Amino acid sequence: MRLSPLFLFLGSTLLSGVQAAEADKDERENTYFNSMKVPPILELTPDTFDKEVKASQFMLIKHYSPYCPHCIDYAPIYQTLYEWYYTSKPESKEDKTFTELYDFRFATINCVAYFDLCASHNVASYPSTILYKNGELAELIKGVKDIDQISPIIEKYLEAAKPGTRPRSLEYPEPGDKTSPEKAPGKADDSKKPVDDKTDAKTDVKTDSKTPAKVDEKTPPKEETKAPPKAPPAKEDDKPAGKTDAKADTKGDAKGDAKTETKTDSKADDKAEAKPSTTSKAIAVPTKAVVKKPTVTPNKEGASVPLSAERFQTLVTMTQDPWFVKFYAPWCHHCQAMAPNWQQLAKEMKGRLNIGEVNCDVETRLCKDVRLRGYPTILFFKGGERVEYDGLRGLGDFVHYANKAIDISEGVLDVDAESLAALEEKEEVIFIYFYDHATTSEDFMALERIPLSLIGKAKLVKTKDPVLFARYKITTWPRLLVSREGRPTYYQPLTPKEMRDIHQVLNWMKSVWLPIVPEMTASNAREIMDGKVVVLGIVNREDQEGFLRAKRELKSAANEWMDKQILLFQHERQELRDAKQLRIDEADDRGDGRALRAAKAIRINMDKSDRKQVGFAWVDSVFWQRWIRTTYGIDTKDGDRVIINDEDNRRYWDTTITGNNILLSRTSILETINKVVSSPPKIKPKLTISSFEKIFFDIRVTFVEHPYLTMGCILGLAFGAFSWFRSRTRKGRGGHFRLEESWSNKELMKEGLLGPNGNGKVD
Repeated sequence: MRLSPLFLFLGSTLLSGVQAAEADKDERENTYFNSMKVPPILELTPDTFDKEVKASQFMLIKHYSPYCPHCIDYAPIYQTLYEWYYTSKPESKEDKTFTELYDFRFATINCVAYFDLCASHNVASYPSTILYKNGELAELIKGVKDIDQISPIIEKYLEAAKPGTRPRSLEYPEPGDKTSPEKAPGKADDSKKPVDDKTDAKTDVKTDSKTPAKVDEKTPPKEETKAPPKAPPAKEDDKPAGKTDAKADTKGDAKGDAKTETKTDSKADDKAEAKPSTTSKAIAVPTKAVVKKPTVTPNKEGASVPLSAERFQTLVTMTQDPWFVKFYAPWCHHCQAMAPNWQQLAKEMKGRLNIGEVNCDVETRLCKDVRLRGYPTILFFKGGERVEYDGLRGLGDFVHYANKAIDISEGVLDVDAESLAALEEKEEVIFIYFYDHATTSEDFMALERIPLSLIGKAKLVKTKDPVLFARYKITTWPRLLVSREGRPTYYQPLTPKEMRDIHQVLNWMKSVWLPIVPEMTASNAREIMDGKVVVLGIVNREDQEGFLRAKRELKSAANEWMDKQILLFQHERQELRDAKQLRIDEADDRGDGRALRAAKAIRINMDKSDRKQVGFAWVDSVFWQRWIRTTYGIDTKDGDRVIINDEDNRRYWDTTITGNNILLSRTSILETINKVVSSPPKIKPKLTISSFEKIFFDIRVTFVEHPYLTMGCILGLAFGAFSWFRSRTRKGRGGHFRLEESWSNKELMKEGLLGPNGNGKVD
């Protein structure tokens, strides 16, 4: 029994410590309105939704996406609406707050993090605000609405719940205000104080224009004890906090203010701007949403984290944190060779990117679910999405990819003309997504799924800058294009379905995400060479002057060739359109309705055009010296050269129509391309394989390009072989009857075909 006072003392100490910690946490997260502390808006999850909605008579819930521009614009409106109602004083004899009297609360749901929860509420667009009454849906508000549009809906239910407690008229605050309009008359003395920013000026002008008499009649005055006494004007760099005001007011001098600020700066440096200043200034709420970064520093230890199935789901699948994960087997020699580079990558990415690894001999079920094709397989994960790393496995390649992954995983950057110009100086390929105020959340959700596939390939940004609209002649939204060194190429489909078709968009991006004249490396060689005729410049990087001149000539030739192809494309499309119009006119003249409908149903599809695609690239003659000599028979010591390669047909051209070498000049390149792409080529090609290999290659290509003809030939050969074998078998048998070869003709005539007793009587 003697120990009980000690236990009581320890318990009270522990409880006070916990309460102090919670109070400090609240102090950091709270905002202020009318000089009253307002707790943060309740954030609902699937686990807490049912419990919280049923806990109150009324609950207003905002369903939003942190990436939706409309939601970003709506954020300060909803925040100010919440703060205004939370601090309002009902016209009731009961001494209760707004929340206590009406049992009315505000909440939000992040539909990116909890998509299934929003889908279960039939939320089809963002933002959507839903009012629940006794756990049941009462009102649905779609889109961005102002406070004066949302408040009448709320007032209707509040008046019905507590008749006579609502004012007849209301003065609504503007988004971002920190004081109610009815508080404005009390600020008359503050008019002499200096205005530090535009927000203050806007607030002061607005409040001075109000008629205070009308407000005083309908709205009861606030208790004067709740408002802190006025303090001397603070300096621009002052950052007083909520508790600091009381102390500063008590002392009433600048010295006291400075002392109090010094005391509280250690606690509230990051949140001081969100709290009211002693001058009662209205603090503007930012109009752009800030994507919350992970609160935990990634890869603190600088080591690759072994992941089990449970840890993989907890750390990778169920979070928004980016992870670079290696799936391996201990017996795999390639995995063993890559292990040192992977460990060094983890050290390089310390504090920046999470690095993990999964042992597939132990976690067989996890590796089976991931559907691995071999070991090692390296995947990048972010928010439930994944992309496979298919580059080289050197340390420099890993670090380069990881740095690009960190940049892209932060989301799609919103740019204007100035920031895009700065970005174009660093990036060769930039995909630009144009949007306006009417772009829906579904479009942005589709857009957010694209960046992972662009890691290490290109940069994706979005914009609503009118200057960029005019620069690229954008008249419909949303619109997507790629800018390669300032040269735009447009994504042709415009319908909402095609703009949200991720696979179709990615297929188009893959066709244009290489620079106009890229460098051929081991990782992109197949992508550059396959499926097209490639003008390959063989240059020496060490000769800086010659290298820059060669690249300039290649780019000039590439741009001129692309301009020419665009004109040919437009001419070909116009010819098809003219042919379609002729059919329509002819059917119309004959009065043939069926033919008219058939002509109008003709679709102009330029994807089926038989024009040969031509690409441009350059290769380092020093690094690729052996490959160039064995493939093309060219000695790089003879200087820079140009090869026109047709990889699909295993052939190439290294001379012009006159028999001279193709030089690194725009004229020589363009003249030779025209002769090469014609059908048949006007210049005899050379082979990259032997003549014997070419025979089997042509057979294989023929079978691939003409599968039905191939199957017919195979069936014909099979039928012919079967017929020949059957005829040979018949000749060997000699008919249906098989006579003994040992019988002579004389014996056969004597005995007869049926034997000696063939004609006798048989009992």
